[in-house]
Amino acid sequence: MKRRRDMEDLALSFQGVNKAYAIQAGRELRVMVESDKVTDAQADEISMQLADRIQNEMTYPGQVRVTVIREKRSVAVAK
Repeated sequence: MKRRRDMEDLALSFQGVNKAYAIQAGRELRVMVESDKVTDAQADEISMQLADRIQNEMTYPGQVRVTVIREKRSVAVAK
């Protein structure tokens, strides 16, 4: 549990990160970023930086997959 919480806190320390979820016993980290604050290129950079920081600062078994999700939704209502 502590490793999962530490991963989530590490992800939340990045600028533009909205939510972070460590799943599959800490083997995967899914990070939601704000689409109006983070570009596609920045999302790629965040995933690489997170993977590097996890590798250098944490202990974990096997591999950790870091997925950064940037989503834009447009909703309109016709009456």
